[in-house]
Amino acid sequence: MQNVKKLNVRKLKRIIYGRTMVVVLLLLIQFLILLDVFVWLQKYTFLFYGGFSLISAIVLIYILNEKTDPSFQISWLIPVLLIPIFGSLFYLFVQFQFGTKMINGKLCQNIRETADYMKQDKEVYNRLKEEDQELPRLIHYMNQYAGYPIHQNTKVKFFPLGEDKFEEMKVQLRKAKKFIFMEYFIIEHGVMFDTIMDILEEKAKEGVEVRFMYDGMCTLALMPYHYPKEVEQKGIQCKMFSPVKPLLSTHQNNRDHRKILIVDGEVAFTGGVNLADEYINQKKRFGHWKDTAIMLTGEAVNNFTIMFLQMWNLDTHIKEDYEKYLISYSKKAEKELGFVLPYGDSPLDKENVGEQVYLDILQHAKQNVHIMTPYLILDNRMVNALKYAAKSGVEVIIIMPHIPDKKYAYLLARSYYEELLEAGVEIFEYTPGFVHAKEFISDGEKAVVGTINLDFRSLYLHFECAAFMYKNPVIQDIEEDYQNTLKKCQKITLEDCKKYGFLKRYIGRILRIVAPLM
Repeated sequence: MQNVKKLNVRKLKRIIYGRTMVVVLLLLIQFLILLDVFVWLQKYTFLFYGGFSLISAIVLIYILNEKTDPSFQISWLIPVLLIPIFGSLFYLFVQFQFGTKMINGKLCQNIRETADYMKQDKEVYNRLKEEDQELPRLIHYMNQYAGYPIHQNTKVKFFPLGEDKFEEMKVQLRKAKKFIFMEYFIIEHGVMFDTIMDILEEKAKEGVEVRFMYDGMCTLALMPYHYPKEVEQKGIQCKMFSPVKPLLSTHQNNRDHRKILIVDGEVAFTGGVNLADEYINQKKRFGHWKDTAIMLTGEAVNNFTIMFLQMWNLDTHIKEDYEKYLISYSKKAEKELGFVLPYGDSPLDKENVGEQVYLDILQHAKQNVHIMTPYLILDNRMVNALKYAAKSGVEVIIIMPHIPDKKYAYLLARSYYEELLEAGVEIFEYTPGFVHAKEFISDGEKAVVGTINLDFRSLYLHFECAAFMYKNPVIQDIEEDYQNTLKKCQKITLEDCKKYGFLKRYIGRILRIVAPLM
């Protein structure tokens, strides 16, 4: 116990006296300077009133006509109307960000370079049309606008807990002969991460090409800023995605939330599990940590390989030999394996791919839609889709955490409970602890497992990934685990909502105003 306390004190000192505090302070100073400029300008509003009124009017018209969810429009309209000068100029500051435009431009270039490898196989598409008359519309959208084809000949293994995935990861990593690609949102020293890094170092010494990328948000508290250089000394290529810098910029809000592991182009993992000990219940933070993941083996792995390389090459002009990492498979279909479509979602391309897949499942469900998510911060489209599905007789069940990791996110989620319950949606909370899994399962035929939460950050602001499965045998395993998890949950009723503290309910409703910007 004493050692744990000393470790926590050291971590706290590292945060207070380290780079994290410097970054936070510099960002705060920039924000205060920006605010001071706005305050100074307000002193001379008698000179600038006409100009600022015109600017505010133009901004208001632009916001009202912007192609985005009404929740985002409302979140911006309030500050523009209440604080015209500050609100309008801050909105313009957010909109005219060269960082995001540069990242999106490079990503679009990489997508164009890989387009030939992401074309939909017509034979697979025609087989799908024979199986289902409605699903090909979604697949057409995913291929034309998201850039990902659906595949057959892909086996999928389901992991009901992070520790199950961890054990299989070690097995597959040790089998690597050619290359290992890894892309994760959170990494932190401990049993899980250190074990994996030891294996990666061992494989790099054997001549296996190892590329490792993690999100730059980790530099704030979890990892040293120059950690990639440390890793490269072990023979491993390493990158941080969008390192957090002491500069006010909205592109730093677009994090790489994906979790991808690819081995030799033959095996790929995704799901909610990051590389830190709470994800495998080696460290207890919010009770028992319920997470899930999947492993793909077969031709659909190519989607993940291309997805990884597109992101890896965002900051380089080196010509990538994509074919070197792709695997060719026989076109003979193993019908019993159904169809698998791994896909990514970018916050910069104006296509809300992750949300569109979820909405399509809700729209076409015949009997049930079973959802597991750590957060429930919804836009109008998702609220209406959930309510309509329930009202039309579809069993809609959502499993949420009972012990939240973020109090404000839980208060926000609770603000949606009552209207969803009134529409017939059933809500359960996982009493042993925290649910971090991201799942949609429908009619025993469709399922999505990946990194995409039901909140604004995942659906609009983060880079995400998932795998859509149709008539694959693994869907039965996913549904079985869902039912087993349900047995460990408590059902939330309208009476529970009424008994929930008034202050908490009120705070949740206030937070909904700014939820899209959080």
